Amino acid sequence: MQIRLSLIAAPLLLVFLAACASAPPSRINDACAIFDQRDSFFDNWHSAAKDAEQAHGIPIHVLMATLRKESGFKSHARPPRTKLLGFIPWKRQSSAFGFSQALNGTWAQYQRETGRALARRNRFADAVDFVGWYHAKSASTLGIARSDAGNLYLAYYHGWAGYSRGKHRANASIQRYARETAAMAEKYRAQLARCGRL
Repeated sequence: MQIRLSLIAAPLLLVFLAACASAPPSRINDACAIFDQRDSFFDNWHSAAKDAEQAHGIPIHVLMATLRKESGFKSHARPPRTKLLGFIPWKRQSSAFGFSQALNGTWAQYQRETGRALARRNRFADAVDFVGWYHAKSASTLGIARSDAGNLYLAYYHGWAGYSRGKHRANASIQRYARETAAMAEKYRAQLARCGRL
């Protein structure tokens, strides 16, 4: 009887743990709290972010601020659906998905170039590595400093070609998003310095 209960309880426990892991952290404006909440053997966000920083040379606070702006750390985030006739849910605005809101084509490019064919957009370690990869390409091709969270975000939002054409210059909303991302990156940097996780 005890063995039978264990066989039933084990899968239920795994489902419960998976559900908890997929929920976003509760204090997303505090980088130390985020890492404290996601610090387990199976899902260590700080370790994953540190690995991405070392692989791509983008500071951890810039990576985290980008993910904060893009998805609020929601693993299955998607853009809202458009409305047909003003009220019928219709197609989504883009193929953006997951923590990083990466588009299908850009994610496929990342998988090809990095050899990470099994990477998933709803897995934090893969998403933070993607952001590092993307920002590193922006830095090397567009001349943006690797610590410049604002301009890296503008290139992330508009794409490399769009940023090169200066699409961001006439868009006040995106300029505001970039300023907010830069401010969050600085806030995260100060927090991580205090808790010793930089």
